Amino acid sequence: MSETLKNPPAPDLNAFLAAIPYAQFLNISIDQKGNEITTVMRFEHKLIGNPVLPALHGGAIGAFLEMTSIIQLAFETGITSIPKPIGLTIDYLRSGKPQDLYGRAHITKQGRRVATVHAEAWQDDRAKPVAAAHGHFLLKAAEE
Repeated sequence: MSETLKNPPAPDLNAFLAAIPYAQFLNISIDQKGNEITTVMRFEHKLIGNPVLPALHGGAIGAFLEMTSIIQLAFETGITSIPKPIGLTIDYLRSGKPQDLYGRAHITKQGRRVATVHAEAWQDDRAKPVAAAHGHFLLKAAEE
């Protein structure tokens, strides 16, 4: 019998997100419409990294992209444990304005234990991303 389900049941994404304390700190929520999800990081002044511009903190943007990737993995694979990042590369493309940030991710390759995900974050125009991420995530540890 195959270990991979063709259409695994998606976990409760809000409960999944609630299990990640840093996601709560960043005020991340999920907007689901059918088979597509968008993550949203609601703006708060504590997320400002450069008050002169003002601009969102790069660490908050990077963490948001990581969370977006993790949520997409949970949505598509039905996993119930939080995937562990193996490696994550963030490309900062423009300054994040002091407003809500939106994100979407897609799985570019998935194996039994490791998945590769690409994510993008934008504000006003999805065609003008603020940042993009490419990451590898451990879905489950090797059986001992």
